[in-house]
Amino acid sequence: MFPEGSTGYSYEECSATADWLLTQTAVRPLVGIVCGSGLGGLADLLKDQVAFNYRDIPNFPQSTVHGHAGRLVFGTLKGRPCVCMQGRFHLYEGYPIQKITLPMRIFKLMGVETVILTNAAGGLNQDYKVGDIMIIKDHLNMPGFAGNNPLAGPNDERFGVRFPCMSDAYDRELQQLAVDVGTELGYRDFLREGVYCVLGGPSFETIAECRMLHKLGADAVGMSTVHEVIVARHCGMRVFALSLITNQAVMDYDSEEKANHEEVLQTGKQRAEQLERLVSTMVTRIEYNNNYS
Repeated sequence: MFPEGSTGYSYEECSATADWLLTQTAVRPLVGIVCGSGLGGLADLLKDQVAFNYRDIPNFPQSTVHGHAGRLVFGTLKGRPCVCMQGRFHLYEGYPIQKITLPMRIFKLMGVETVILTNAAGGLNQDYKVGDIMIIKDHLNMPGFAGNNPLAGPNDERFGVRFPCMSDAYDRELQQLAVDVGTELGYRDFLREGVYCVLGGPSFETIAECRMLHKLGADAVGMSTVHEVIVARHCGMRVFALSLITNQAVMDYDSEEKANHEEVLQTGKQRAEQLERLVSTMVTRIEYNNNYS
């Protein structure tokens, strides 16, 4: 159980935060976007912005990582009401896993129906190149194997069921939409589909770990996203996720390569505009799908 006193995780506390935000803005978001390392520019595309620093939002965690701005931005993307997290939370920052995923529940209680998550990841698949964009079709949850799951602890049925299904975690229609939009935009050369593996971090993977994960079927590896996906699916939102391959995982003991965060942010800069265009175009089509489905 959680410690006595306010945890910020209860349905009532999440509702209070959602209500507070909705009184501060006229935007009623249907799409929630989470920006990964170096990819916060997505939020800058929003029109009629209303932005909040995380520290000013009741019960909200704060981001401590360079490249993560720490702002919640409301606005419209081509007329579609959205909310965007510029900066997310990670296990390696020392947060309890329930706190990392708290924004997903607040999204749900604000009326969000579809969540789009982006991240920076290391490429394990030998066919991937730095700068590729990978549509996530499935995941491997390593912290979950060790019992660190955001749904551990008492379950509140108002959020979702005790044992949620994860075989359909990543919405197949949205994956197809991404392929269609990517093809139209001329991105087929660097658009991939694959399996994302989450680790706790903050240390990058060893060579042996990279080899193991690749053998297990992972195409890319990172330190985020999966926990949010689990909680978003638990409360019934549709999920779409993208990885920007910012470095090639080192698989060979003779290699001189070394993973580093600066490389991650640099690749983000170079490919960010195309990733933003892909996501913003998808958002306009999701609206069309919802209206005519």
